[in-house]
Amino acid sequence: MNTYGSRSTTLVKGDGAYLWDDCGKRYLDGLSGIAVCGLGHNHPQVTQAIQQQAEILLHTSNLYQIESQIALGEKLAVLANMDKVFFGNSGAEANEAAIKIARKYGCDRGVDKPIVITTNNSFHGRTLATLSATGNPKIKTGFAPLLNDFIHVPYNNMDAIIAAANDQVVAIMVEPIQGEGGIQIPDDDYLGKLRSLCDQHHWLLMLDEIQTGNGRTGKYFCYQHSDILPDVVTTAKGLGNGVPIGACLARRHAAEVFAPGNHGSTFGGNPLACSAALATVNTISAAGFLTRVTKLGHWMLATFKEKLAECPHVHDIRGRGLIIGIELNQPCSSLVESAKQQGLLINVTAGNTLRLLPPLILNDEQAETLVDIVVEIVLNFSGDDKQ
Repeated sequence: MNTYGSRSTTLVKGDGAYLWDDCGKRYLDGLSGIAVCGLGHNHPQVTQAIQQQAEILLHTSNLYQIESQIALGEKLAVLANMDKVFFGNSGAEANEAAIKIARKYGCDRGVDKPIVITTNNSFHGRTLATLSATGNPKIKTGFAPLLNDFIHVPYNNMDAIIAAANDQVVAIMVEPIQGEGGIQIPDDDYLGKLRSLCDQHHWLLMLDEIQTGNGRTGKYFCYQHSDILPDVVTTAKGLGNGVPIGACLARRHAAEVFAPGNHGSTFGGNPLACSAALATVNTISAAGFLTRVTKLGHWMLATFKEKLAECPHVHDIRGRGLIIGIELNQPCSSLVESAKQQGLLINVTAGNTLRLLPPLILNDEQAETLVDIVVEIVLNFSGDDKQ
């Protein structure tokens, strides 16, 4: 189906931070499959885990216990400081689970029509519930009627949330950094204020870490840059390093909402996906790994700001760890092709923000190459997207 438009490049092989097309051209991967392949391509630990599990057992369903699922759940619970986890196959499914937790949490408390507060320019998925939660009218066009039990407020704006509060609200669902919304980073105290507000009203604080989790920002989860704990946290993308898997983690009362029959998944948490994810999580959480991500992210961000300081096209440069956005003062989708011609894969989000999500295993030389190419194409940008 015509869901992705025309595509001119066929990628056939990957190794580390590089990908090759069917003509043999090599590309430096600055996108990681949209924040998925954090360990790059053909990572030895992940590849070995997939091969070994494939020789033993691929699927049983959740009618039976799964050893790798138990091990992965225990590992993630410790890393996130959560109590329980539900495994699905994607970020949208993880967010669906979170929305269902919020709904049932409200119903259990006697709320007739539970409402979840989300934010403008957010992105939570393309299923009907997650699309309803998403704060981007453009991608909702043609899919009405959607669920109406969401209130959308401006991101990073506590006054708007307070004004929206009513006795039907049961949860707040936000991204610690808005990825699809243009790498929008809130004030340092934003999550702390949300936590306090949720505690005051007995709401659930639900954080969508589909894109920002699994080491992307230099902490295993982005909320760990703040001194708070959510009630629910969702993640996917980089969790399996390319093998589809999503997770919805919860603690305290939120972890006890579901009972048998309330939710489920045929493929969620299967042996293959969990084995790949466990190898991924163990690698990212190993000593020193995230320290390197933080150091590299700081250098890249500082270098971009230095080299593009006088560029008339650049409105803002922001990032945390290895999620970096360079916002231009006009649409700039042509930069994707400009970078590709020079052997670099990137994308543009929110129309005017060049989004960089390179593999977390990028070495210094690769990082320098990425920065040099991006600086060159931005400095040479002719503004040809204005028409």
